[in-house]
Amino acid sequence: MDMFTEVFALCGVKPGDACAVLSETQTRPELAPLSELALLRLGARPFQVVLPGRRLTAPVPVRSTGASEAIGQIEPVVQALAACVFVADCTVEGLQHAAELPRILAGGARVLAISHEHPEILERCLPRADDAAPVREAMRRLKAARRMHVSSAAGTDLQVDLAGARIGGVWGFTARPGTLSHWPGGLVLAFPAAGTVAGTLVLDRGDVNLTFKRYLQDAVALTIENDHVVRIEGEGVEAETLRGHYAAWADPAAYAVSHLGWGLNRRARWDAMHFYDKADFNGTELRAFAGNFLYSTGANEVAGRHTAGHFDLPLRGCTVMLDGVAVVEQGHLL
Repeated sequence: MDMFTEVFALCGVKPGDACAVLSETQTRPELAPLSELALLRLGARPFQVVLPGRRLTAPVPVRSTGASEAIGQIEPVVQALAACVFVADCTVEGLQHAAELPRILAGGARVLAISHEHPEILERCLPRADDAAPVREAMRRLKAARRMHVSSAAGTDLQVDLAGARIGGVWGFTARPGTLSHWPGGLVLAFPAAGTVAGTLVLDRGDVNLTFKRYLQDAVALTIENDHVVRIEGEGVEAETLRGHYAAWADPAAYAVSHLGWGLNRRARWDAMHFYDKADFNGTELRAFAGNFLYSTGANEVAGRHTAGHFDLPLRGCTVMLDGVAVVEQGHLL
């Protein structure tokens, strides 16, 4: 409860603030009560909204598709959340890609998506007030850049035209009305415009497939043309299961880039997945560990594409350059 109180205080929660604790019947049982108790400790006036679990609609055995359907377009829920000062989002996937989020933020609510992780992970990656500065600086650099080039000794050679891209970043808390952040945080992202990404992305051994929650045992090469993965090459089960999962969605947009960027959180660890059962681990830490290059496929509103298929693929050992200047060199954050 101490750490929840600290984070909510960083989000500017004040005595008397009307705050919602949003959860589902599948939410980790400790997250919503801890959120409510922490808000009460700060003198806020919390209430809970508990949503019923929804039927599995994905054609593959995952519930996390990168586009939360937890609210299910229930308009009174949207109105209640939009009218709050602060929303502690304890849903399984988080509202960051929910269709209802723009209306909730338009009401002035600030939303903190508490990642569906074991509480030890939240504690190790506890955000601090000074975490905002490096993410803001990375966002400034990314907004000013025209091109991104990503390379690695494994064979990655990716070109990204940043014209028209939407830039975002999260540092684990938010105190500004009408915004969302998530905890753990510490990464910067670009949602590229249509037709701006091409090249080769090589997932080496030890890189991460967060949809499958596993470290790769064999290298897989993705050929990307006009934003889309057009070839998946590699021997063994890694490439085979990747091809099968993409194909299961029967949707060309599932192969297209959603977002890309790099991690800035020096307290997050690449090897953390070894220590937790899959049910206790949602991988937010591995999206944010310092020096990773994160490539994701799936929905991208900037490019006008929507799909339920989604992959988050953090890579190690990459060099990320903006207009010829390195911000990450061989996996080391500069």
